Amino acid sequence: VFPSLAQAQASVANEVYRELGQPSVFLFCPTEYCSSLCSPSPSQSCYLLTLGQELLPGIGVIWTGPKVVSQELSATLLEEVEGVLRRRPIIWDNLYANDYDCRRVFLGPYMGRAPGLMPRLRGLLLNPNCELQANFIPIHTLGSWFRSELRSCAYPDHAGMETAAALGDSQSPQKGRYSPQEALELALHDWIAEINRQALEPGR
Repeated sequence: VFPSLAQAQASVANEVYRELGQPSVFLFCPTEYCSSLCSPSPSQSCYLLTLGQELLPGIGVIWTGPKVVSQELSATLLEEVEGVLRRRPIIWDNLYANDYDCRRVFLGPYMGRAPGLMPRLRGLLLNPNCELQANFIPIHTLGSWFRSELRSCAYPDHAGMETAAALGDSQSPQKGRYSPQEALELALHDWIAEINRQALEPGR
């Protein structure tokens, strides 16, 4: 019936979206959901170009970054994806996902995301560790990153300088700028307090 997979998917997604009354949150995960799955690149992918043209503008499109599990996210990549999809992407961040290897648990701070990304995003979803309690640090440090992004949006001059900084430089603390190390220390402080609180509960 359809000349391509992208047109088939867009047609079905649009129909469901309309049938549900065009809700404010409606997410579509494309078959090519990261750069490594695109041929030859996101901006030259016939599949993504078709989705950008055919999907109704209210439908959010999920993107994981350069890879399925992306160690880094840059503003340049998000600009490319926004251009081809004709909308800002929703990042589905697999930085902490361990469902592909449950012998590992990821407890480091949220990092590798260039400062000043928020204006390039429609939203961000964090795919956590399968083990519930192990996600305290990931979610806590994501909150710290988010607050620093809000400050950057409030002070655009600072955001511009931060966006120009290399991703590796995000380790060094600067006033008003997200520091993974400082975020980790804050998270550990609060996590220890939470563990101690739970230890004092009756029956623990």
